[in-house]
Amino acid sequence: MSKSDGMTKRRFLWLAAAGAGTLVGGAALTGRSAAAVETSGEIARRPLGRTGETVSLIGVGGFHIGSPGEDEGVRIVRTALDAGVNFLDNCWDYHGGGSEERMGRALRDGYRAKAFLMTKIDGRTKEAAARQIDESLRRLQTDHVDLMQFHEIIRMDDPERIFAPGGAMEAMRDARKAGKVRYIGFTGHKSPGIHLRMLETAAAHDFRFDAVQMPLNVMDAHFDSFEKMVVPVLVRAGIGVIGMKPMGGGFIVKEPTGVSAGECLRYAMSLPTSTVITGCESMKILDQALGAARGFRPLSAAATASLLARTAPIAQKGEFEHYKIDSRFDGTTANPQWLG
Repeated sequence: MSKSDGMTKRRFLWLAAAGAGTLVGGAALTGRSAAAVETSGEIARRPLGRTGETVSLIGVGGFHIGSPGEDEGVRIVRTALDAGVNFLDNCWDYHGGGSEERMGRALRDGYRAKAFLMTKIDGRTKEAAARQIDESLRRLQTDHVDLMQFHEIIRMDDPERIFAPGGAMEAMRDARKAGKVRYIGFTGHKSPGIHLRMLETAAAHDFRFDAVQMPLNVMDAHFDSFEKMVVPVLVRAGIGVIGMKPMGGGFIVKEPTGVSAGECLRYAMSLPTSTVITGCESMKILDQALGAARGFRPLSAAATASLLARTAPIAQKGEFEHYKIDSRFDGTTANPQWLG
């Protein structure tokens, strides 16, 4: 079999899995996640794919802790950890590294032991990626992160650049071998097709990611949907599903959609997500997220159908998911030097 034929076969297998698992409106997904969330007022934990790790139903977004004052950002992280959240999100480029520095401060005094710590890098070359990994560790004041992810896989050639000789995957493998990184994943907000290409490229190089992050919300269900095209593939492969932008980067609740923040969180948590990252730039918003997660029960099929019926007429063109259709939300497009 030629390399081209092999890639075609892998692509067929990935897309066949996605097609076989495509579910209408997430209703059938609800049952898959329900067994992992039996709880009595506590924040449940779910398996992170096949890693053997369990992570909290919700995670704290790293970008948003860079928005309030430094002391408040530290307080948000520590309060979340004390409340039972263990998944922390971050990225090398958030607030020029300020978010990682703030989180590093929050993880002092024994808090690092409470956290499943994730951050992301932008580098596409081995040199850039290796430098960013070390910078992230220094800022986070730790000798390792639990999950390191390739950030903003938003271009069709990103997978090839990462897996090419001298590409970022070489640095990531070296970091894992050195104990700097435990698990490897990738993120992106642009297109399910690009996510599938990344998975196909990994398969072509005999590599399986531990986790994948993507926007998952009630509007995504209707437009170029990660939920329908990517999530079933990950579930079948035993790869951890990390949801982000449960409120569409804030647009779903800021605009007159008729959908509440609580409904947004419940919808995303009702999918077979390992964790759902939510931005908490204030204690009030953190309390809202904690309240949604404590004693969580998945949405019923009827409640899901009702929510999707309400949102279908306004979600067909991506108006509430601007990051899918507008390059203004692409940090590495505005800053190509981060790619290396």
